[in-house]
Amino acid sequence: MSKANQTIKTVLKEPTLESIVDYIKEKNVKKVIVMSGAGISTAAGIPDFRSKDTGLYHNLQKFDLPYAEAVFDIDYFMEKPEPFYALAKEIYPGQFLPTKTHYFIRLLQEKGMLLRNFTQNIDTLERLTGLDQDYIIEAHGSFASASCTECKEKADSDMVRDHALRGKVPKCESCDGFIKPDITFFGENLPKRFYDNLSDFDDADLLIVLGTSLQVQPFASLIDEVPKSVPRLLINKEMVGVQKSKGSGFDFKSKKGVHKDVYFSGTCDEGVTKLAELLGWDKELNKMYEKGTEKLKSQYVKEETEIEPGQQKEDKEVDQLADVLDKLTAEDSSTPKTT
Repeated sequence: MSKANQTIKTVLKEPTLESIVDYIKEKNVKKVIVMSGAGISTAAGIPDFRSKDTGLYHNLQKFDLPYAEAVFDIDYFMEKPEPFYALAKEIYPGQFLPTKTHYFIRLLQEKGMLLRNFTQNIDTLERLTGLDQDYIIEAHGSFASASCTECKEKADSDMVRDHALRGKVPKCESCDGFIKPDITFFGENLPKRFYDNLSDFDDADLLIVLGTSLQVQPFASLIDEVPKSVPRLLINKEMVGVQKSKGSGFDFKSKKGVHKDVYFSGTCDEGVTKLAELLGWDKELNKMYEKGTEKLKSQYVKEETEIEPGQQKEDKEVDQLADVLDKLTAEDSSTPKTT
C-alpha cells in the first residue's frame, strides 16, 4: 500500500480526545478501523501476555518450560501439547465476559462507523458482544475453531472445548493427531483473511488503537498503513509505537504543529468511556454493556448447570498450574530451546 506523495490535509486542533470528537462530527466519519490487543480484555479478568508481574509470560517463568513462549510454539506443541492445554483451560472462551471496550467497538458498528476491527486477541470476546463477524479480523486466529495438526481436518468445537476445560489434549478421530485451536502459534503464518483485508487501511478515515504493545509484526506496522491525512488515536496504559524514523510510528509531539496523532493514557475502558461521553454516546454504551452482560451471565449459569459433576472448572488462578506443568516437563530431557 503505497503512501508516496501524500500530503496531510486534515489537521486536528489539538492532540486531544476533544479534537478527535470534533473531527468525527465535522468530517462525518464513517470508516473507522480499530486495532485492538490484549489490553482490552484485562478488565474481563484475562491476563495479557507481557505486563510486568501480571502477564501470562511472567506467570509462566516459574514453570519448568524450556522458555516461556514455548506454550505457544508450534514445534514445542507438536512434541508436548499438555502445557498449552493446561493453560488453555484458564483462558478458554466461555469463562469471561466482554468489557465496555468490546461493546464500544460494537457500538461503532451500530452507528454505521466501523470499517473493521483488527484484533490480536484469541479470546473471541468481540464475537460475544454481537459484533458481526464480517467486521472482525482475528490477526492471530482464535479459539472459535480448531483443526488437526496432521491431517488438517476441522474438529468438533464442542469436543475441543470439553477437553480444554478439563485440561485434556483432544485427538483427531481420523488420524489420531493432536488437535489445536486455530490460533496462530510462533512458527505459523497469519490467517489468509488478515492479508486479504489489508486494503481496508487505504479507505479508513480514523484509526483507533486500543490496548496493544505494538511489538508484534506485522500487526504493529499497520498503524502506518492509513493515509497520512487520517488521525490516529492510541488508548493505552503506556505510550507505544512512537516514531523512530521519518514516516513510521506515532508522532504525538509534532514540531511542525500538525496534529494527527492523539494519546490517551489510561485503561481502555477509561479511554472509551471518556470518548463516549464526549460523543454523547455514554448512555447508549452503558445500556448495551449492561444488557449484554446480563444476557451472557444468564447464559453461562445455564451452561454451568448442565455440566456433569466433577467437570466444574477448578484451579482458576494461572499460578496454580505450576505444579501441573512441573510434572509435565520434569521428564523432558531435551536440550532447552533458546529465544
